Amino acid sequence: MDSRLDLGVDVKLQPGREAVVRVAVATLWTSPEAVRPVDRPALTAGADILTWVSGLDTDQQVGDCVLSQLLLGERVLVSELRPDGWARVVAVEQPAAKLDPRGYPGWLPTEQLTPVDPSTDTGTDPPLVVDSTVTGLHAAPNGPVVLPGVVVGTRLVPAGPACDDWRPVHVPGHAAPLWLPDDHLVATSAEAPAAAQALAVAQRLLDVAYIWGGLSAHGIDCSGLVHLAWRRFGVLLPRDADDQAVATTPLALGAERPGDLYFFARPGRKIHHIGIVTAPPGNGGERRMLHACYRRRRVIEEPLPADRTATLVGAHRV
Repeated sequence: MDSRLDLGVDVKLQPGREAVVRVAVATLWTSPEAVRPVDRPALTAGADILTWVSGLDTDQQVGDCVLSQLLLGERVLVSELRPDGWARVVAVEQPAAKLDPRGYPGWLPTEQLTPVDPSTDTGTDPPLVVDSTVTGLHAAPNGPVVLPGVVVGTRLVPAGPACDDWRPVHVPGHAAPLWLPDDHLVATSAEAPAAAQALAVAQRLLDVAYIWGGLSAHGIDCSGLVHLAWRRFGVLLPRDADDQAVATTPLALGAERPGDLYFFARPGRKIHHIGIVTAPPGNGGERRMLHACYRRRRVIEEPLPADRTATLVGAHRV
């Protein structure tokens, strides 16, 4: 019998109803048939993303079977359940207007989802957000790690006050609260972040592996880096670069400042790349950005080379 019965709620996922992610990072796939043998660690009930990423070669890092990733507690709308353990879902916290007005569509293993537990939604305590780049959830203060690999930007519902510098939180799929160091969390804020704040989050992901569709501190792509940096502050930008351009404010080239965005497209093509401005443009037009680089297969900060400058189509501000 499903171990989630101890939650005291309806444990059955149902089409047409929302569910939440119960693993640290869940990968959204184009279809169940698209997954490869190398993807097995990402498909389990534990979703071992770090092992999965470390097992990919440079070609597999950019395989088009991955669409995006979802963080612990992220909501999805279930649209179909297959008997082989797959769910077609819409990631409602990742806007993707050109694909589905409700959010980003794709497939997840059903083991990585759990029904919404209304008992943890008190409506009084504002959620907390993980500010540590990577952390783990423990069974008790200083106790064993129950859920490793939780990443920056993950939102958690408090389950009580901090105790000896540890904080209890409600975690989807777990009946009892789990714990993490209180200084790994910050309170959510309704105020829009300064661009420099989002840039500082992105800078902590320098050298993280480039993964097509990645959206975590274990592996990330160019638009994922932008989405995650602002998501840390509660700003839900669209998931893909071309949609991010539509959702942000264009600037005259030369007016950009650190924390603004550069967009790139080849002649006659849609936007295919995005980076975060890290310095005001120089007198000679020199520009610098932080980005998840497809070519280098990691997050880097660099001056724009000539071939990249040739495809620069605009600077925008969130």
